[in-house]
Amino acid sequence: MLAVVESAAIFGVDAYGVRAEVNVSGTVPSFTIVGLPDAAVQESRERVRAAIRNSGLRFPYEKRIIVNLAPADIRKAGPAFDLPIAIGLLVATEQLAPEQLLETVFIGELGLDGAVRPVSGVLPLALWARQNGRKRLIVPEANTREAAIVGEVDVYGVTSLTQVLEILNDPEFFVPVREDPQKILAHRQSSDVDFSDVKGQAQVKRALEVAAAGGHNVLLLGSPGSGKTMLARRLPTILPTLSVEEALEVTKLYSVSGQLASGAALITERPFRSPHHTISNAGLTGGGSIPRPGEVSLAHFGVLFLDELPEFNRDVLEVMRQPLEDGHVTIARAAASLTYPARFTLIAAMNPCPCGYFGDSVRACSCSQQAVAKYLSKISGPLLDRIDIHIEVPRLHHDELTAPPAGETSSAIRERVERARCLQRQRFTRESLYCNAHMSARQLQRHCVMEPEAKSLLGSAITAMQLSARAYDRILKVARTIADLAGSETIGVAHIAEAVQYRTLDRKFWR
Repeated sequence: MLAVVESAAIFGVDAYGVRAEVNVSGTVPSFTIVGLPDAAVQESRERVRAAIRNSGLRFPYEKRIIVNLAPADIRKAGPAFDLPIAIGLLVATEQLAPEQLLETVFIGELGLDGAVRPVSGVLPLALWARQNGRKRLIVPEANTREAAIVGEVDVYGVTSLTQVLEILNDPEFFVPVREDPQKILAHRQSSDVDFSDVKGQAQVKRALEVAAAGGHNVLLLGSPGSGKTMLARRLPTILPTLSVEEALEVTKLYSVSGQLASGAALITERPFRSPHHTISNAGLTGGGSIPRPGEVSLAHFGVLFLDELPEFNRDVLEVMRQPLEDGHVTIARAAASLTYPARFTLIAAMNPCPCGYFGDSVRACSCSQQAVAKYLSKISGPLLDRIDIHIEVPRLHHDELTAPPAGETSSAIRERVERARCLQRQRFTRESLYCNAHMSARQLQRHCVMEPEAKSLLGSAITAMQLSARAYDRILKVARTIADLAGSETIGVAHIAEAVQYRTLDRKFWR
């Protein structure tokens, strides 16, 4: 007898439908899986055989079993097909009726005792089920909330193969799980760090506020102990709350990479990724025989913090240039070519020289001119050009260190950031943009209207500083954000002056 069970598989961050076709016939015992299965799928034969037997069900040992995972021209990977194969065998051996499976999608790994174990990538699979009109989704219990967040599909979490049969035999007795993404996002987690902890550094805090309001990249440069890392790690506390669409995109990436916490429904906080400087190209942008998301994608709609920037391999830094410009990264391999989103805010921190004290107001630098030049040359001009805000983090004076913190709290700064982001959402209602940093040249012309004096000042700055066309665009984007923080519809002289000020540091050190 032939049975057909619906499932789904992951390709990149999206899913596609897979039909598990199970045929049981003949008298020569065998168990074959076709349809380009990888080793994990091939091994499901042993897991399915033991799970059915140990669940008190009948396995057709004396029959020839053929399982085809269609479409047969796409490689299948992972253990998520265990459950649909087992259900197909039960239908093919008449232990379940085919009509019990109508409009139902099955996903899950089986243990030898019949337990259903969690798998990665359930959120994209649930989104596929909703988009294709499936009414019911049966997933491992640990993945239930993640699947239920999409809505419009009845999601049932199961812990064992026998529980799956109970749901199929008496679906009215079981209540599907429901999740409201708005309620989940409304509960913002409290942080143990706050901008009120930071002493002094008012100019740097202002720069980070502008960066948070417009999604701009920042370079922090200063001597050791000046507070660069401390400031960068507090940036997430002033970032605006994720929208439902943003949260779903971020959660999909963490789901397919297997980094979503067990039992979690949604990523509620903007990501903050801080890879070590020994990271490889593949670790940063993604890679593998079947490409997986890298750090630039896991920081999507959040922050990628690179501490000690010159210590990173130059090749690793250069591969960031395309994601910083385009907001996505394409990874081509022999097996597949995949594109992952990478709309992140880059926060980079570095010392001005190998010893760290070049230009310091108290301690003398011990490096030669050649050593300083070689150190700074690790950061290429094209990469610097893609960083909107360059800010120096000065050494704190004795009276600032001994005085109690008197700065604004993160919540107060976040309120201003939220107001600026609200203006940007209204501005980009009909465009697929989330913040000012992502504007194209045409959108700059449409949304960045300057006063005549401001236009004249910007022209003078471009000529005097010999800035590139990309730097011109980025100054304009930063000025638009500064105007949004001030509640101004047009860009004035003060907004341009502050934005230009954030582009002068590279002329001081990289001239």
